[in-house]
Amino acid sequence: MNGHHPRAHGVPAGPRAADDHATVSAQRGLDDAEHAGPPRLTDPLRHPQHAGAGTRARRAWTLLLSTLVVPGSAQLVAGRRATGRAALRVDVVVWAALLLAGLSVLLWRTPLVWFLTNSVTSLLLIAGLLALALGWAVLFFDTLRLIRPGLLARRTRRAVAAATVALMLVTSGGLAYSAYLVSVARGAVGEVFGGGLPFRPSEGRYNILLMGGDSGEDRSGRRPDSMSVLSVDADTGHTVTISLPRNLQNVPFPEDSPMAEVYPEGFNCGDECILNALYTDVTNNYAELYPDAADPGAEAMKDAAEGALGIEVQAYALIDMSGFEQLVDALGGITVDVGGRVPIGGGTDMVTGLPNEIFGYIEPGVQHMDGYHALWYARSREGATDYDRQARQRCVQAAMLKQLNPVNVITRFQELAQSGTEVVQTDIPQSQIGSFVNLALKAKEHELEQFAAGPPFYDQSFPTYPDYEQLHADVDRVLEEATGRDAQDAEAAPGGTAVGPGLGMAVPVPAALVTAQELTPNGTCSVP
Repeated sequence: MNGHHPRAHGVPAGPRAADDHATVSAQRGLDDAEHAGPPRLTDPLRHPQHAGAGTRARRAWTLLLSTLVVPGSAQLVAGRRATGRAALRVDVVVWAALLLAGLSVLLWRTPLVWFLTNSVTSLLLIAGLLALALGWAVLFFDTLRLIRPGLLARRTRRAVAAATVALMLVTSGGLAYSAYLVSVARGAVGEVFGGGLPFRPSEGRYNILLMGGDSGEDRSGRRPDSMSVLSVDADTGHTVTISLPRNLQNVPFPEDSPMAEVYPEGFNCGDECILNALYTDVTNNYAELYPDAADPGAEAMKDAAEGALGIEVQAYALIDMSGFEQLVDALGGITVDVGGRVPIGGGTDMVTGLPNEIFGYIEPGVQHMDGYHALWYARSREGATDYDRQARQRCVQAAMLKQLNPVNVITRFQELAQSGTEVVQTDIPQSQIGSFVNLALKAKEHELEQFAAGPPFYDQSFPTYPDYEQLHADVDRVLEEATGRDAQDAEAAPGGTAVGPGLGMAVPVPAALVTAQELTPNGTCSVP
């Protein structure tokens, strides 16, 4: 009438205009009546002040979840494109590395283990994990800033803040703890393993001398009480343990051993010259013959094992029995089916000559032993022969190998690494770890076969009057039969993969053995 349009003052003209206003408001997330007003074409992800309370809450949780699943995505959609793009590039690199690691686990573990245990690459990994932890924490803080908690309802604000802290602990805290574990492993590997290049198998097998050393207060120097050679097939991981009695006499040395000049007729200087006395003899009197060795006594023991068994021994591992208890506890204990009652304590006091007190017994049957009881089970002499003790020690070795599974390694990693540095000494090079981890996993697919240069495979006189030519022939036969069984398993298994029933106590007995000596109940045992 007066020429003015009915909507000149911003008043909606009719129901259609009101509907249009409501549609625009709904599209913008204005879901609360008190926020209704003139339409403003803004994005609620970037401008939450113009959104309703419900939309702001959904936005907050969406940004927080995005930072958890794809770090940097929250910054990208909220307008901080430079930060978001940089974080997404890091995401791609991390996922590519994880994919490569997964493929390595499935197809070829050696490079992955080398990367984790090498002193340089593991240090880079620690730095990378810490950088990722810090970066993820910064992204969470930035996401919280983008959420603008002051715009949220009080209850929502508290929930978002608590969730942010929890997610930071899980993500950044988890990465920082992973860096710590890698650091622990790096320190343990550096302390336990030697340097140098990896060694090659001999006739298809790795032969490693395993010794249990005792340097207690009642002894002058360390003297290994238990000795065995672990002969591992380089392709299948099938392992045969060959025990060497500590009282083995007249042990010969290979021609290229420096000890062959000192003892050309073997280690035969009298009744004291039994096998386990060689370690102390060389350490005290002939260390200069092994000028490049960190442990001359251990190197001489390797030479003696070679001469006794007629096979090349490439490396040694020495376990200090004074720390053995800690190592078993780190494993969570071991389980052994005990054949006969074994005393805790006993024996004779070396000073007074009087019997020592017996504090208790390890009873027959399936027993789960902690470190204290496992150590006594392996060392107890009361009512036992040396061969009973050796048989029990073989059972303990087998039980420890069975207990050393991936779950235990992961859940008890820190304890195992710490006890390893205090208990184990070896000349196995650090560069060999990758291939040996593969072999260890393959070994669990086979029975652990056992043999000994004494009872129950020979009579009790054999260690005193050994026939080394016979022993060499028997060892060759045992290893050949083990290799033959591997080949049969590979042919029988689908796809040519070796199979086995699991860790057991199979004992191959060569046909040409002399009359064997039975063990007493004190020495009978098995691993369930």
